[in-house]
Amino acid sequence: MTFLDKIKGWLAEIVEVGLLLVALGIVLQILIGPKMMFLGDVVGNLTGLIAKLGENGLVGLIAISIILWLFAKRSPG
Repeated sequence: MTFLDKIKGWLAEIVEVGLLLVALGIVLQILIGPKMMFLGDVVGNLTGLIAKLGENGLVGLIAISIILWLFAKRSPG
């Protein structure tokens, strides 16, 4: 395994952990409510991001497509 492959593996793991933390934040915010310590307003931030991308019309659609393509490109495990 080359050096760049190791770095790509580490970055993939970091992204995976980040996605799991976002999912955990959403679940906790649904269960506890928006006044959570240390996590902030996860659902509000995601909703705001989606709204901003939606306001930009075609550019927002292209950005969402690129983001989804990047996540779909990852191989599990």
